[in-house]
Amino acid sequence: MKHRVSVVSKEYASRMKQVVQSYVEDKQFMGSILVAQKGQVLLDEGYGFANLEWQIPNSSMTKFRLGSLTKQFTAVAILLLEEQGTLKITDLLNQYIPDAPSAWNEVTIFHLLNHTSGIPNYTKFPDFAAFASSAKTPEQQIAYFRDKPLKFEPGSDFEYNNSAYVLLGYLIEKLSGQSYQDFIVQKIFKPLEMNDSGYDSHSEILLHRASGYEITPNGLRNTGYLDMSIPYAAGSLYSTTQDLLRWHEKLFGGKIISPQSLNKMIQPFKNTYGLGVSTLSVDGHKAITHGGAISGFNTFMIYFPEDKLTIIVLANLIALGFVPQSIGLNIAELVYNKSVTPPSERKEIVLLPEALTKFIGSYTITPVNIYYKTQTSTLVIYVENDHLTAQIENQSKVQLFPESETKFFSKIPDVQIEFFKDKQGKVSQLTLHQDGEESTGMKIL
Repeated sequence: MKHRVSVVSKEYASRMKQVVQSYVEDKQFMGSILVAQKGQVLLDEGYGFANLEWQIPNSSMTKFRLGSLTKQFTAVAILLLEEQGTLKITDLLNQYIPDAPSAWNEVTIFHLLNHTSGIPNYTKFPDFAAFASSAKTPEQQIAYFRDKPLKFEPGSDFEYNNSAYVLLGYLIEKLSGQSYQDFIVQKIFKPLEMNDSGYDSHSEILLHRASGYEITPNGLRNTGYLDMSIPYAAGSLYSTTQDLLRWHEKLFGGKIISPQSLNKMIQPFKNTYGLGVSTLSVDGHKAITHGGAISGFNTFMIYFPEDKLTIIVLANLIALGFVPQSIGLNIAELVYNKSVTPPSERKEIVLLPEALTKFIGSYTITPVNIYYKTQTSTLVIYVENDHLTAQIENQSKVQLFPESETKFFSKIPDVQIEFFKDKQGKVSQLTLHQDGEESTGMKIL
């Protein structure tokens, strides 16, 4: 039987703080966290510093770049335009962009919203860093990817796509006669009294703005410059945990868009993705969620409608793995009366080096709980310095520590791997847990 939330005990609220603090002590998290359920705030804390140079602590007033949490605001803006009769999300894109390339002839606004357009994702282009080194207009961004061939037929597949949200921002401007920034502020932020939210800018003076940091082999450093015209309608907004709680309360309370529009938004089309958000099951509980990552900031929000539970994790630190998601899902497990063991509390046992060799090989990894990923990848397991080591293609290697003869964990990032044998007693597959997601891996070598 599913556990339902009534009142979270002081014991569990205290345990939430302990779990978060373990990531802070491992220097994997700086930021602000807010957990609320049915109007009751269960956790509202800042951790680490909004500005390391001045040692200014994070708090519920700290303003963070949201990254791709921006996408749900863009999606709501489109739905507002639909409600006023300006467009229909089933409309073809070329109805509003007459000079669109012929390859886009079957692309609809719906396809843009749920990452199924097939238009290639411009942030994955090999020369994107050079392109993003200076400010760009929406037209310049569209020109950057408009002549590239489609990755797949519109509506037939899913690939997370920032190009699509650039096009949505452009449509908002074209059809409303306002800039994207003005539309979001005037139609969403001001009516909801989200007074600490806006479109980020390097030149504007923003009180209580966090600086973004990243972990390097030589310690923390300031993140590099990124003009906010680049992420645009895909990732340019900033906010606070308090404002985002108000957003959740108003959005899911029917105060922004109609119930019909909200249902469109949270209805998955491909994988778990709807319109600007994912809707999935977390331990049997319906959850509406999204994350973000941008130049020194990681963010994660999740809402459980059955229990009106909101978890918001905003970080001004890029660490190994997606730490805000891991923290947010750990908190959810605690709320739903499950035990959580952060990396710092896991107990290492001793295994002889020869006991590790049976795990060596390559494994094809397939995501199970899909947020934004669809692709499979290869995980290589090998022995290095008498320790089992794991490395996914194009990612850093991770040292594993045994907690049983078949279960291993990494201290940083938070990874657990369990190996399984076939009928012949040979290791044939594994399960990988990271950042609250689970993947299966079949041995291929």
